[in-house]
Order: sequence, then structure tokens, then C-alpha cells
Amino acid sequence: MANHWQEVYPAEGQVRGHVGLFLGCIARIADVATLNSSIFVLNRLGYTVHVPLRQTCCGALYQHRGELRQAATLAQQNKSSFEELEVDWIISTASGCGVQLLESGVGNENCQVIDINQFLVTAKGWEGITIASLPQKILVHDPCSLRNVVAGHAYAYQIISLIPDAQAIPLAGNDQCCGAAGTYFIEHSAVADILRESKISAALNGESSYLVTSNIGCALYIADGLYEKDARIEVLHPVTLLARQMGLQL
Repeated sequence: MANHWQEVYPAEGQVRGHVGLFLGCIARIADVATLNSSIFVLNRLGYTVHVPLRQTCCGALYQHRGELRQAATLAQQNKSSFEELEVDWIISTASGCGVQLLESGVGNENCQVIDINQFLVTAKGWEGITIASLPQKILVHDPCSLRNVVAGHAYAYQIISLIPDAQAIPLAGNDQCCGAAGTYFIEHSAVADILRESKISAALNGESSYLVTSNIGCALYIADGLYEKDARIEVLHPVTLLARQMGLQL
């Protein structure tokens, strides 16, 4: 699947609902696999996916730097973009973006922002879906935003449990930040590198070929550290792994 976007991706078979997909600014460039995987799985389950092309950055990095006016402007553009659609949910694939959308008022009581893991775990349509076996240990990293802000980290493990024979294993030290933390790894690189090193050690000691995480910032930062160690551990989103086992060729 390409990294240019249609406005509508129709559901396959029985239509169970309509959802909006938030692309994010970094993910639409550096994590197209997760976005495409989300569309694939949602369509297979019977959900039509709408991608408003006017959507923009979630504004989190501006908010963290104290640029509140710019963050508010971006939030308003996202809010108006999704309000133009008739969707039941706004789905985010990156936990940091999801938190920012929630806190900045994007969505409403009739159309709430939800993380892709949580949505899929609670979605209908799994009957009849074939998922290939993967008899492997899967290390699961809990992003701080998912674990500490919205308490939604358990859903990633449930996504992995949908894959026959896969075993979800928490990454050691999951209660500690990986060091990425928005732009923290740039502004405080020495401390960030120390935090990341503990994640790299935990991944290497975990004896697995896969590490899943639900935040693009964490994924890129940890993957870069593993690359420097020449470690053969693939870092990917839980939904990307699920979609692969459902037959998506990326």
C-alpha cells in the first residue's frame, strides 16, 4: 500500500461502522506501515475508514515547548476536519498523539478519540478472520503516554494474544521512560541515552526477534539504539504485526 492517502477506505463485507483515522505528522512519513496496517485490519473487520486530508499535526511538540497558541491552532484545524465527517470514532495509532487530541478537545461525546489497540480489542467482526500462527515471544514496550496518562497499555498485550501461539512478554523496566519523550532526547540527549540504554539491554536480554510499541517516538528512538548495537530485533506496532499475520504484505 502506498503512502498517499484516499479520503475513504471502504469496509469489506458487512459494514459495522465508520471511523476516522488520525495520521499524525511523523507517522505519515516514518511509520506508514502502522497506518496501512490499521486501515487493513479495520476494513477486514467491517469498518469504513475515513482520512480527512485537512488534518494536521496533533500539536503535542508545540504544547510541550509552551507554544500554546500554535498548539491551539492545530487542535482547531483537526477538530474541524473530523467534525465534517460522520464517524463514530477518531482512531489514533500513536499514543502521544492520542493523548494530545484528547486533551485539546478534538472529538466530542458522539465521536471520541480512541487508541487503535483499544478499538480493535473491543471491536466486532473477529469471527471468521484467519490469523496465522506465530510461535514466538513478543516483547511489549509500554509508552509512558499509554501507561501513565490513559492507562491503556494492557490493550497491546491483548492484540498480541489474538495471534495464535504468540506470547506477549512485558519489556523489563516498562515503568521507566525510554528517553524519547517528545523532543527530550534532543534537548537532554545525555540523560535520554542513559534511559534508552536500559531499554536496549532489556530487549537484548529478552531473547526475542520482535519488540512492539504503540508510540512512534519510542519506536524510532529504541530502534535506532538497537541498530547501533547491530541487534536483530524488529521494532514495530502491535497492529502491524497483527496485520502481517492476517495476510497484509508490506
